[in-house]
Amino acid sequence: MRAGLAAVRTELDVPEAFPPHVVDAARAAVAQVPTESVDATHVPFVTIDPAGSMDLDQAVHIERRGGAGAGYRVHYAIADVAAWVPAGGPVDDEARRRVVTLYAPDGRTPLHPPELSEGAASLLPDGERPALWWQLDLDAAGVLTGCDVRRATVRSRARYTYEQVQDALDAGTADEVLLLLREVGLLREQAERDRGGLTLPMPEQEAGREDGHWALTSRRTLPVEGWNAQISLLTGMAAASIMLEGGIGVLRTLPAADPRDVARLRRTARALGVPWPEGAGHAEVVSGLDASDPAQAALLAEAATLMRGAAYVAFDGERPANAEHAAIAAPYAHTTAPLRRLVDRFVGETCLALSAGVPVPDWVRAALPELPSRMASGDARASAYERACLDLVEAALLADRTGEVFDAVVVDVREDKTSGVVQLRDPAVRARVASVPEGAPAPAAGGAATAAGPGPELPLGEAVRVRLTHVSVAERTVRFTWER
Repeated sequence: MRAGLAAVRTELDVPEAFPPHVVDAARAAVAQVPTESVDATHVPFVTIDPAGSMDLDQAVHIERRGGAGAGYRVHYAIADVAAWVPAGGPVDDEARRRVVTLYAPDGRTPLHPPELSEGAASLLPDGERPALWWQLDLDAAGVLTGCDVRRATVRSRARYTYEQVQDALDAGTADEVLLLLREVGLLREQAERDRGGLTLPMPEQEAGREDGHWALTSRRTLPVEGWNAQISLLTGMAAASIMLEGGIGVLRTLPAADPRDVARLRRTARALGVPWPEGAGHAEVVSGLDASDPAQAALLAEAATLMRGAAYVAFDGERPANAEHAAIAAPYAHTTAPLRRLVDRFVGETCLALSAGVPVPDWVRAALPELPSRMASGDARASAYERACLDLVEAALLADRTGEVFDAVVVDVREDKTSGVVQLRDPAVRARVASVPEGAPAPAAGGAATAAGPGPELPLGEAVRVRLTHVSVAERTVRFTWER
């Protein structure tokens, strides 16, 4: 595994340790605490993140406005990375090279030096921090009615994990801010459905060490993760609105689903026996799917084709022709994760300037034209890195099990109908499958083998038994054959 992970990092040019001059610049920045901000330390912010996280980008507080039925005010603090990272300095230059934080089963490759990302700039509950303080007013239905963003000094009161918050909500012991997070989160999820937004409720494949051994699990997201994500989406939509009105910024966009893909999804649902109510749109159907059901899991895999074409679009003076993110069903911008994603720092600074009625800083304006290409290359490397690491863990876990038979579900079938992808029940491996072993002749009618002709069609969405026929840790490949 160590050799395999090292090979992946070399192959994808994953950065190693920060150069000494970058670390020195980060330490020098930490020694100079930013002071140009308003005082928001009276707001009792809390953070909600995965267990063990130290790079805390966001802190939240929610309160009611004007009594029951009047609406809500969401306070959202975003780490003020620009306060610590001068434009054109060593830390900024290194961040533009790295683009995003990269994750692997044996650790992370951060966008910024840990002195900042896990220390001075992180919204840890150990003191005051500079932040971008978003105040988002919602009506009683959770619809955004107004927003303001300014530089502020904040102080987080508590650091929660998703599991802690979900357990407290389920047990009825959660405090007011967590209850309101659920209340507002549910309203925002309904608003997303009303807009025609699309969320893929797919479980996450996670690799890591457990009790000294490598393990691979499939984890369904907790409800609180969705509610917390809705606050981030709300802020990103507000940021997009500010920038579009101001005529400058950078958006995250996604084109509308290709009608041919939607038609194919309908045909797949019909073939799988998954209900598609009369008049229902694809977003409504997909968002309600249950990944634990084999047929619905297969339809979810097919639905991923609807999410193709995401891009970053920068503009300065003229509104972009295609400004909408189809999965959100509204214009949207990345702005809530500046410790882990490069573009968010520039979006935040743009929104600060436009909200204050002052010119967007020259260093921000100068960077806008290059941000889309930088983000595209950084995101592509992150996706390739994650997939390669998962492929490696899958191969390592199965390295000595060639010939064994596993329970699985066929979640994707290729055009030839004789090859596709299966999801194993245990371990949580996704891998290629064929109806006949690779290189073997397909069975003809009557059972005799012929060198030509297709094999039996794989049963999409059905539980099957598959035999492991090929594993290569060095090549990070795993292959199965359907046991009919």
